[in-house]
Amino acid sequence: MNYLAHIYLSNEDDFIKIGNFMADAIKGNKYDSYPVGIQIGIKLHRFIDSYTDSHEIYRKSKHRLHENFGHYSGVIMDIVYDHFLAKNWQLFSNIALEKYADDFYNLLQSNYDILAPKTQNQLPYMIKTNWLVCYKSLEGLELILFQMDYRTKNRVNMQAAMHEVKKFYAEIEQEFLTFFTALQQQSKLELNKLKNDFHYNT
Repeated sequence: MNYLAHIYLSNEDDFIKIGNFMADAIKGNKYDSYPVGIQIGIKLHRFIDSYTDSHEIYRKSKHRLHENFGHYSGVIMDIVYDHFLAKNWQLFSNIALEKYADDFYNLLQSNYDILAPKTQNQLPYMIKTNWLVCYKSLEGLELILFQMDYRTKNRVNMQAAMHEVKKFYAEIEQEFLTFFTALQQQSKLELNKLKNDFHYNT
């Protein structure tokens, strides 16, 4: 899963959202100096990634891209699944996606000093392009894939995956909806476990 899903699956705790969002910038156990909520968010992020990568439905979706994109098929499908979350946002939240995104950008800005350096550097561009809302359309999805391809030195021409996405669009969307229901349930259980382990009450 990509940014939008990770933020959403953190529920309403601000620090858990921040930790889940920036977890990829924190390697190994280098999170001990962060507030407990952020530590929980980082651990939840890693659980979500592990659960997603091993799930048969996600693997079925990703397999459609593997022949042409190899290792990067997972990177691409994470973004595609976020597209379907944004597209179907009204099924998961009563808050408009645009407001949800603005609130999260404001949260990051108001906690800028505790963000990882990589996240601090990324934030202005993310806000400028309104990345979380950009996913919602196919044009925005293609733009995000183009940007990701640039960040990975144009190794596999990620935006070319739009051909497969459009070809199998309905199938991948249904796979996402089925998978995300299971992911929500498992993430909630894991989040409750982490809060208990850390004696974290909000």
